[in-house]
Amino acid sequence: MIELKFLTCEFDEKIILDNINLKIKNHLSILGANGSGKSTLAKSICSLVKYDGNILIDSKNIKELSLIQRAKIISYVPAKLEIYEQFITVQEFVLLGRFTYKKSYFDYSLEDKNITKQTLEFLKIDHLKNHLVNSLSSGEQQLVLIAAALTGQSKIIIFDEPTANLDPHNSKVIAEHIKGLKKYHQIILITHDLHLASYVDSEILFIKDKKAKLYADEFFKDETLNELYGVKFNNMVVLYD
Repeated sequence: MIELKFLTCEFDEKIILDNINLKIKNHLSILGANGSGKSTLAKSICSLVKYDGNILIDSKNIKELSLIQRAKIISYVPAKLEIYEQFITVQEFVLLGRFTYKKSYFDYSLEDKNITKQTLEFLKIDHLKNHLVNSLSSGEQQLVLIAAALTGQSKIIIFDEPTANLDPHNSKVIAEHIKGLKKYHQIILITHDLHLASYVDSEILFIKDKKAKLYADEFFKDETLNELYGVKFNNMVVLYD
């Protein structure tokens, strides 16, 4: 379980999230307008940004955990792959997900390499293993990011706008994988895509006016969406007058 206690985040002296208290017991999709603080909340849980208050995972304060300990508990998958090694292959990049288990000054173990191989096969991208990551399409790169997170075998995986740069076909592929991973990991999804959130079928956390409200159900009703987004909806389709 993830527990947020009096969580406050600021950026350039502007409060983004104010005094959030929340218990995340299961899978969660986080929605809200642009700039509402969705990614800030996700990055706070991963200790990627500064915050005031406390974040507990299974009653352990993440500020008191080492980087290695945190990495074994939680993985963060960004919206877009950014790498600085232009000649790294898919297999090499995904193997980096095992770094937290690697012994200093030693090569990756046979177990690390087998887990990498199995993960590539699981995501059906093993045929790309020798391709340069920079040569891949956006959809393929997103699958590589997911593969790297899976090799880390963390309990929690956070997906930050995973379909933001993808076409409908690749969005569907990613959506199916995310939903399927709920069997093995606690999934936190940040998205603007209401259809994706509905398909993944988790509790909804909506961020608005620096606050966060949890919805176990009733979120995808037109009346609720109208109120939260300030526009008219009909079966999750925005109506323009």
